[in-house]
Amino acid sequence: MNVSRRSFLKISGAVLATSGLGVSLKPIAAHARELKIKYAQKTTTVCPYCSVGCSIIVSVRDGKVINTEGDPDSPISRGSLCSKGGSIYQMAVNQNRLGKPLYRAPFATSWKEVDWEWALAKIAENIKKSRDVSFKKTNSKGELVNRTEGIASVGSAAMDLEECFTYQKFLRGLGLVYIEHQARI
Repeated sequence: MNVSRRSFLKISGAVLATSGLGVSLKPIAAHARELKIKYAQKTTTVCPYCSVGCSIIVSVRDGKVINTEGDPDSPISRGSLCSKGGSIYQMAVNQNRLGKPLYRAPFATSWKEVDWEWALAKIAENIKKSRDVSFKKTNSKGELVNRTEGIASVGSAAMDLEECFTYQKFLRGLGLVYIEHQARI
């Protein structure tokens, strides 16, 4: 039997229509409920997962995130999100997400919970120590370079242009040479 694609679709449609398995076009009653985002404050943000920059609307009520969705006014994503962006709600509302920094001392076998002040001071101390050890004032030719090769940085795609600019200036001020960004990787 020689059946073209067009005739196959016609035959399939006719079979479905006559078998009762087709789609009913009868109107049905809609049972609308109150939207969960009613009376919520809406804020736009940028998805932190990749460098595309999809815009997300975050709905907050009583200081808690109650919903996230793609922003239809975004010229980048026009309201659509990938599977990671669509699950961004779990980043804010997840009982398994850490709420405090953890620290594991050198040669320790377990992590301990520390407060933010201590963690930030420890990070600053480690950056200073590494910079002091690896800082080079001049290169092998005797030229002034003022750089450190003992620290590298990979920027986040969740940062906007202005944040990247400020972060780059900060890193260059420390003398870093190895600066990369997630969007280029």
